[in-house]
Amino acid sequence: MPLNRRKFLKKSAATGAGVAIAGAAAAPAAEAAEAQKPAHPVKRYSLTVMGTTDLHGHVFNWDYFKDAEYADNAGNATGLARISTLVEQVREEKGRCNTLLLDAGDTIQGTPLTYYYAKVDPITAKGGPVHPMAQAMNAIGYDAAALGNHEFNYGIETLRKFEDQLDFPLLGANAVDAKTLKPAFPPYFMKTFHVPGAKPVKVAVLGLTNPGIAIWDKAYVQGKLAFPGLEEQAAKWVPKLRSMGADVVVVSAHSGTSGTSSYGDQVPYVENAAANVAKQVPGIDAILVGHAHLEIPELKVVNEETGKTVVLSEPLCFAERLTLFDIELVFSKGRWEVESVSASLRNSNGVADDPKISRLLTDEHKKVVAYVNQVVGRATETLTTVEARYKDAPIIDLITKVQEDVVKAALAGTAYASLPVIAQASPFSRTSEIPAGDVTIRDLSSLYVYDNTLVAKLLTGAQVRAYLEYSAAYYVQTAADATVDVEKLTNAGGRPDYNYDYVSGLSYDIDIARPAGSRIRNLTFGGAALDDAQEFVFAVNNYRANGGGAFPHVATAKELWSESTEIRTRIAEWVTAKGVLDPKDFASADWKLVRDGKPVF
Repeated sequence: MPLNRRKFLKKSAATGAGVAIAGAAAAPAAEAAEAQKPAHPVKRYSLTVMGTTDLHGHVFNWDYFKDAEYADNAGNATGLARISTLVEQVREEKGRCNTLLLDAGDTIQGTPLTYYYAKVDPITAKGGPVHPMAQAMNAIGYDAAALGNHEFNYGIETLRKFEDQLDFPLLGANAVDAKTLKPAFPPYFMKTFHVPGAKPVKVAVLGLTNPGIAIWDKAYVQGKLAFPGLEEQAAKWVPKLRSMGADVVVVSAHSGTSGTSSYGDQVPYVENAAANVAKQVPGIDAILVGHAHLEIPELKVVNEETGKTVVLSEPLCFAERLTLFDIELVFSKGRWEVESVSASLRNSNGVADDPKISRLLTDEHKKVVAYVNQVVGRATETLTTVEARYKDAPIIDLITKVQEDVVKAALAGTAYASLPVIAQASPFSRTSEIPAGDVTIRDLSSLYVYDNTLVAKLLTGAQVRAYLEYSAAYYVQTAADATVDVEKLTNAGGRPDYNYDYVSGLSYDIDIARPAGSRIRNLTFGGAALDDAQEFVFAVNNYRANGGGAFPHVATAKELWSESTEIRTRIAEWVTAKGVLDPKDFASADWKLVRDGKPVF
């Protein structure tokens, strides 16, 4: 019971007793009943804010790379069709008029479905289609969504077209015009909830996106858009929202909670800043977290200025979870106040697809299934990434070979044509397989799951050596006499697989018995020890070229050439032109793991 109500009841009881003694006429039972009545009932309101994030083009519980229902070891299910069912359940439970539905970004990139409607049958074409993600989110009834960094992967024209197709705003308070520094997207969204017999409740949603966009999609945004820090922009906008009468402030942030950045100090803004925002900016009640692909049911962070608890939640990516913020408000002193916030998750694996979404997007789904199952060549043997994290796998050599060939052709006839071309590639997937026999687009897409493009940079031998040392920190230091467990050998310090690089065209050992920073041994080029002054053309994906993963030297190195065609497409073109996918045409023995000079495998 609130303190003010207890005070009121205590005062009422005392007054009632006094009247009874003086008058000696009223019935004690009636007096007691009257004494328990407050002067006016306390008004309350319950609001539920639902949230998704990092949908990455998942409409259905389908794996386009395997041409089968999605399945993982945890029994998860994916897709907005499932989320739609959960959302309808919550609306039924809480009352449709008492709910809000948000997303925290990364919507239009991540599956062959999103690629198809960006590149094969693009939404930007005259009379082009409505994006499947726009169709699904409109049908489900989203109220607002934050911009994710992957929204920019296909360029600003595609993003703006997607934005036009939405029935709700795409928010980004810290996505500003590079010249005027004015918001380039709506910073916030306001919604009024009507409470019978009481003042309406006003809810403000502030959208924040990731400063890393300036690095990762530099080719599209440089000189056009800027992305200042989340903390700075939240501190600017939250007081404005409160002054506009917001009773509740929710932030939808495409930013994780760790306080770390993957790009080093290339920009002065933190990549994963959601918890910082909660700590530093007063006036926020809840934060829907995105970007990190983690599952955080509820995280409580205390604001350093007010001492108030801010509740954060991150639902698992790919529409596997739905966050629920249950917000309780009480009307006090002429205004609504947030009394409590709690967060929880609902799992999409426990419900079926919403038939409404299935009917809406079955045709688009079938088109993409047909597209990815096109045969483009024939493999002489099965190629797999299963051991690619710790053994030099031919399937990764395919990526580097394609990148080398494309860059050599692009630089032919230029001043750099005589320089040797080397290339990097990462073991993105642990399950990708190109089976012997027919090779399809989906086989090749599963090998290269990102929409990265190719860049040529100029590096010296010394810089390449430093690059390899940084990459080799991916391995857990393992003594020469220790048992090797491949499940515990990699991802040192939490480094993901996509931030470990092979480099082709060289020969080197990685000594995992040695500490990080001194592991590259026997580094040679052309059969001789690497000359630190030797110049190389480095064929590298745009994520890495722009600083993704914070690898040394590459972001600041001279750029010789770049293109907008995806590396995945270049691989498909290469295989199509060859007709036959034979390891003798691309496989090379470039590196191996050793301990004190002895091979690990």
